Amino acid sequence: MEDYTLGMVESRFADMVWEHAPLSTAELVRLCGQELGWKRTTTYTVLKKLSERGLFANENGTVVVRMPKEEFYGRQSESYVERSFQGSLPGFLAAFTSRRRLSDEDIRQLRRIIEENR
Repeated sequence: MEDYTLGMVESRFADMVWEHAPLSTAELVRLCGQELGWKRTTTYTVLKKLSERGLFANENGTVVVRMPKEEFYGRQSESYVERSFQGSLPGFLAAFTSRRRLSDEDIRQLRRIIEENR
């Protein structure tokens, strides 16, 4: 099973790339310096790590998205349900709702999702 988790700093980095891509590596270095206080080498190290995991790519000095944010977080959610609830979405929802009441809007949205995926 692939690892679809990001640490807090990796998540901030990934969000910046998803928000600004495609962007030059120079622009990414500048953004990471401003937002995260990173040096060029740290930016390149994290970019390489997340590129190896299939999220991004450095194509001739341009950082591009390989896995959109929505797809990554969708896969992360699937992985969590698989690991924690043996793949049972009803088991996950039962655990989730045991501590938090669903609003009428939550219920409407869930019904819509169920009908769309029936």
